[in-house]
Amino acid sequence: MPEWCLRFGIVQLAKKSETNTSERALKLELNPELKPQLKPQPTRTPFVSSSRYADQLIALGVASGLHRVGVTSADVLSRAREVLTERKSRGLHNEMEFTYRNPIRSTDPTSTMPTARSIIVGARSYATQTPLKPNEQSARIARYVWADYYEQLRHGLAQIAAQLKTDGWRAIVLADDNSIVDREVAYQAGLGWYGKNANLLIEGAGSYFVLGSVLTNAPLGPSTTTVKDGCGSCQRCIDKCPTQAIIAPGVVDARKCLSWLLQKPGIFDPAFRIALGDRIYGCDDCQEVCPPTVRHAIVEKPHGKTQAWVSVMMILNSDDETLLDNFKAWYIADRDPKWLRRNALIILGNIGDASDEATQIVLKRYLIDREPILRAHAVWATARLGLNNLLPSKDSDSIVQDELNSLPSVK
Repeated sequence: MPEWCLRFGIVQLAKKSETNTSERALKLELNPELKPQLKPQPTRTPFVSSSRYADQLIALGVASGLHRVGVTSADVLSRAREVLTERKSRGLHNEMEFTYRNPIRSTDPTSTMPTARSIIVGARSYATQTPLKPNEQSARIARYVWADYYEQLRHGLAQIAAQLKTDGWRAIVLADDNSIVDREVAYQAGLGWYGKNANLLIEGAGSYFVLGSVLTNAPLGPSTTTVKDGCGSCQRCIDKCPTQAIIAPGVVDARKCLSWLLQKPGIFDPAFRIALGDRIYGCDDCQEVCPPTVRHAIVEKPHGKTQAWVSVMMILNSDDETLLDNFKAWYIADRDPKWLRRNALIILGNIGDASDEATQIVLKRYLIDREPILRAHAVWATARLGLNNLLPSKDSDSIVQDELNSLPSVK
């Protein structure tokens, strides 16, 4: 629907009470006989009988850059709550928080907006053409952070929220927020289905999407249908997962998932260091083999700078301030750059050149770093490259000594 239609279409405005509370109280005090005649004031407005207003908001979202928009109710996400609670009890979250932190809150939209009646869900594609890999030792970045796709998503959601507020309703934008399980509301709004890799696959467009929502007290008619499963017998994502983290259709064990392990603080599990390869942030393997995603992704030119690769040596040689500034869009535990350096050391062990002088200099420096975590991973990387002559015989810290006692084989 063109923009002028949105401006002049029929809009259901929030109802205003004819008299305020103090006026009603005064009338009752002066005329007690009026009490039996007063009807209870409704706390919520009734549902809009026509879906025209919802259609206008959806069209506004599309006109503002969203690729898919749908509407669902603000009811408790009972199914998602059950799944989060069950998987958390099994330890599949592996200390991951986000929506796991408080499943009761993240599955109840009224925890964020007590008067919420509806949720408008928006999806924005982050599928862009892959840039050429630089010749230097480079680490891969997951697609969803090649550029600030969430900025484009929030822009579209903000336009919807602004229209709702102009019409007298409340509206709160949520994007990349642990207040709500965004895949579940997108599913209920009829945007897509859950793939076997646990991602939401948008009907006719695949899974390369960031999702967000607008909570509102406007009573909009929700979607009455959900998208049927489109995976069928295909299980390419399960077969392709480098660590076999997809333990059942739609079930991911975070203890094996590289995307989570890269963000998790502490020692990086030795069992998955070689499988990490050259990944520095996120893992796209299960999406890169998904037929609907490969064939039907909505590919657009990115807005602004795109970064699909990053220099491993740059990470290992930069100071804290530079790293935090360059990667401010990334989740880094406690905003401590040592976790980025830890990951870069593993990658260096996997792709580095043992004969390269710069590589040897970096490893020597990290083998005596004040941080035991970094010394430990430098030990692993050094041994992985076969440079055991650079290793110390022992270390005063137990985690470093453990690494010295269980050196990896040369790649």
